[in-house]
Amino acid sequence: MQLGFVSAILPDLTLEEVLTFASEEKFRCVEVMCWPKGKAERRYAGVTHIDVVGFDADAAKRVQDLTAKTGVAISGLGYYPNPLTPDEAEAKVYVDHIKAVIQASKLLGIGVVNTFVGRDWTKSVEDNWPRFLATWKPLIDFADDHGVKVGIENCPMSFSKDEWPGGKNLATTPVIWRRMFNDIPSSNFGLNFDPSHFVWQGMDYVKVLREFKDRLHHMHAKDARLDRDRLNEVGLLAHPNEYHTPKLPGMGDVNWGQFLGALAEVYDGPLAIEVEDRAYEGTLEARKRSLQISRNYLNAFVG
Repeated sequence: MQLGFVSAILPDLTLEEVLTFASEEKFRCVEVMCWPKGKAERRYAGVTHIDVVGFDADAAKRVQDLTAKTGVAISGLGYYPNPLTPDEAEAKVYVDHIKAVIQASKLLGIGVVNTFVGRDWTKSVEDNWPRFLATWKPLIDFADDHGVKVGIENCPMSFSKDEWPGGKNLATTPVIWRRMFNDIPSSNFGLNFDPSHFVWQGMDYVKVLREFKDRLHHMHAKDARLDRDRLNEVGLLAHPNEYHTPKLPGMGDVNWGQFLGALAEVYDGPLAIEVEDRAYEGTLEARKRSLQISRNYLNAFVG
């Protein structure tokens, strides 16, 4: 596995500065954020380290020169909107930008894009399904045409009141993944798996690795800590932020030795540290330190 990090935690740095930091700290890769320039719609969104609007061969060459100079690879391009939002005009903006990210990934020779499937959070999985197929069959056809893999992160996106009750990402469980991959069987359609999301859902994050090994296009390394006392008070149907906290790897409830031991048997790709730990968000130096702490911990398993 190649240890790296998600660039969203360093929004104040340029791409060159991100890759230089990664090189100095002995990271092998970075998942680079490609949001459209403008106001962020939520925390960790709106980060643009590569602007894919109008991205061409010259722009790709400039990025490739940076990766060659620093010796740090780009593990994938990241953009995580809700392309199944009920507002169809808004959804079209997201879908069009996903296509632009796919095109940029091809030009860069990376071949991986990470995103969300999306969801109308007011509807059931069944009621979302026709819209999912209408949106994602053409998107995966587009990815196939460009030779690009699409890794869907398994985050439910159901943490706040505006995401309640269904969350804004459909692809959260093995039952749904099986249906997705049965209906859209392209091998380019896969997962950007994050074990922390299984922690607070009470699911086994090790067992799924073997079944979906051929769909693991990218991996996130983030931890989650459950507050059992609070969970006993509010229950699993409360907003998840009431009883769980995103943490750095090793500071939550993921058994990383067990998880990475099983993962190493089926996967040899990028493992990107994703920092969403508020304890380390105060300053740029604190956020850099969070990546160093996470690296030092995970190096015991993948270094």
